[in-house]
Amino acid sequence: MQITDRRIFVTRPFPSSAGANRPLIGVSAQYFYLHPHKLMQGMRTTYVQALHLAGAAPLLIPVALDETAYRRIFEQVDGIFLPGGPDITPAYYGEPEHKRLGSMDSARDRMEMLLTRWAIAEGKPLFGVCRGQQVLNVALGGSLYQDVEALVPDADRHDFRGDGYPRDLRAHAVYLHPGSRVAHILGPSVMVNSLHHQAIRDLGAGVRVVGRSPGGVVEAIEIDHHPYAIGVQWHPEELIDDPAMLELFRAFVQACQPALHPADA
Repeated sequence: MQITDRRIFVTRPFPSSAGANRPLIGVSAQYFYLHPHKLMQGMRTTYVQALHLAGAAPLLIPVALDETAYRRIFEQVDGIFLPGGPDITPAYYGEPEHKRLGSMDSARDRMEMLLTRWAIAEGKPLFGVCRGQQVLNVALGGSLYQDVEALVPDADRHDFRGDGYPRDLRAHAVYLHPGSRVAHILGPSVMVNSLHHQAIRDLGAGVRVVGRSPGGVVEAIEIDHHPYAIGVQWHPEELIDDPAMLELFRAFVQACQPALHPADA
């Protein structure tokens, strides 16, 4: 396999100033084909890099385990990170498949719905990026626009995947709600990259919108009455040269720290 993106594929450890007390953060994996006859599991290195730089010990969680295995993993980790990826199976929010629906991973859907619902019910810190924000909403009973361009005609362009666009292209602004966790970190507005064709439609139970694009697309959410559960629709892991974007990960990692030392919380 030819490796061309040196920002993603590296051969040395990622530098970090964190000490030994790194919270263990579970990162969901997904299926992919290395070639047509070799099925693999993994996740983009940029997510792992961002979490490690922020002070975490990231742990990839495999797909297609049974529920008892997932429960064992869930009980050991201090937080759950939901990365980007393929579209969520629309059956999870009671809709037929739209003609512009993309690829899906039913095993990953099942795993992340379990982990997310447990994390919300039990107060475990959770951070979702892109698809991860959508999983958080759907797991709580919300729904999605299966294709923004087709179903939200007034929205600006949000899908800047491919076509020669770099993944760190700052494509549009996001306006953040004063008083939200995300606004506390990033300020009242921020320019973000945009690599998605789906978006939140109906909100799940306890889901609060704290950020929107100029066209009204949901770009950031938080969960009411939960110690720390947020989602963003953009990809901050591709923007960690910006200290504010890295701070999104640091804030999440910090929220996971009390689980290491409950007596000190």
